[in-house]
Amino acid sequence: MNAIPNDPCELAPAHIRAIAPYQPGKPITELARELGLEPESIVKLASNENPLGMSPKARAAIEAALPELHRYPDNFELTQAIARRLDMPMEAIVLGNGSNDLLEMVASVFLGQGRSAVYSQHAFAVYPLATQARGARSIVVPAKDYGHDLDAMARAIEADTRVVFIANPNNPTGTMLTADELQAFLRKVPPHVVVVLDEAYNEYLPDELNYDSRAWLGRHPNLVITRTFSKAYGLAGLRVGYALCDKRVADLLNRVRQPFNVNNLALVAARAALDDAEFVRKTQALNREGMRQLEEGFRKLGLAWIPSYGNFVAVELPRTDGASQGAAVYQKLLREGGIVRPVGGGYEMP
Repeated sequence: MNAIPNDPCELAPAHIRAIAPYQPGKPITELARELGLEPESIVKLASNENPLGMSPKARAAIEAALPELHRYPDNFELTQAIARRLDMPMEAIVLGNGSNDLLEMVASVFLGQGRSAVYSQHAFAVYPLATQARGARSIVVPAKDYGHDLDAMARAIEADTRVVFIANPNNPTGTMLTADELQAFLRKVPPHVVVVLDEAYNEYLPDELNYDSRAWLGRHPNLVITRTFSKAYGLAGLRVGYALCDKRVADLLNRVRQPFNVNNLALVAARAALDDAEFVRKTQALNREGMRQLEEGFRKLGLAWIPSYGNFVAVELPRTDGASQGAAVYQKLLREGGIVRPVGGGYEMP
């Protein structure tokens, strides 16, 4: 009989110990401490945050909610507001502590040992993390022009596959899929496989390319749409998102959802932000102008970039002796108070 190790960490499942922790963009406060810089002088582009901050309506709602912070949260008003805005039943909406929380819920319900998830190369880092944390197997499909190869992803689905993750627009490459492409893919997916359509950056799509994925839920009860208030609504620090899905799927997600997973301030801020269409329009306009400036700068420098439909852009830097200068440029920008994101290693980018 084998002796039980004295170290409890050695008894953690192997698939947990093998996880590479998620590496977020460096916080402004951390860089300020390291280099003795004033936080106001630092420019952070690494986490796709809203440079306008939050909606003034959200700020006012937070201030009004402060006297009630001794009470536990109630999801009703935000859920009802989303339901009315999107003409959806409340029972088909699940709130999350950011949309990452919802991705984790899907993984908890549908993944586990002996099951697999399909996602694309260059996909959002949380997909492999959520999959591996459940002991499930990852099926990573090579990207096509830095985006999703939906035909290959459909072919990659195996007998044990239970979840497919798709981000549209994709993070970190910024590529997008059209409504026709997505609907054609959904028709190919077996009905027992859950398709997660991660629309964290949906608000940044131009009007002529935007689509209404809600309409697909009736035909595809295996579809889960996730959205967030972190990006266009500017509430990244409060962590609030939501999922739209079949009522039966929502019931299962709610069974693994932590009680009071969205805090009071996040709930009231998101409720107010939902009604501030003018703030979202300003965010979209600023993003278009910022993207134009960056692309113009890349063009003048002779740099190649991936056309982006999000609020971020991936640019390829020159190579020295076959190696990218990305890490060196990242460090140089840090010293000058600029925070960007090198995506070579973990995202398998050049």
